[in-house]
Amino acid sequence: EYHKFIFLGVKMKTALVLIDFQQTFRDGSWGTSSNDQAEVQAAKLLKHFRQNQLPIFHIHHWSQHPDSRFYFKSNGFSAIDMVKPLEDELVITKTVNSAFIGTSLEAILREQSVSRLIIAGLTTPHCVSTTIRMATNLGFSVTLAEDATASFPLHDHNGRMFSAQEIQDSTLASLNEEFATILSTQQILDSL
Repeated sequence: EYHKFIFLGVKMKTALVLIDFQQTFRDGSWGTSSNDQAEVQAAKLLKHFRQNQLPIFHIHHWSQHPDSRFYFKSNGFSAIDMVKPLEDELVITKTVNSAFIGTSLEAILREQSVSRLIIAGLTTPHCVSTTIRMATNLGFSVTLAEDATASFPLHDHNGRMFSAQEIQDSTLASLNEEFATILSTQQILDSL
């Protein structure tokens, strides 16, 4: 039996989607993170979903190029320990930003009648944002665990640098209400 979430009076089957919690994001090569506790918070969500036998989807970025940070034979590809999938948990590999492109994620969610996604992952402006936008466009209701995500510094086309926190804040603002409900991990756990 799946957990049923009440949203606007409608019961919704809910799944946890953990995006790219992989070692490369903690090797220092990306710069200073906006949130070095993202996987700690994600682990709290994972524990709740495991204890209640609710659907969990681990998404990992996969590359066959040896120079990629996500090369499947490299340490960077490996899952971060505290959110490492158990043997019986589904791991879906993707090769682009969206967890829906070229994967079975949408089909499995539809097959299991899941209509609401709790999303956490790395990094917020890239694979997390892309997956959230597509999930919403596909008709899923999405809640983002904002403290179970993180961003890294980025520069624009003119070379202007933006801090990790600026990137995180602007990305959350662009997703807020139109694409996702933004809540803390604790707010999500309190509502489950």
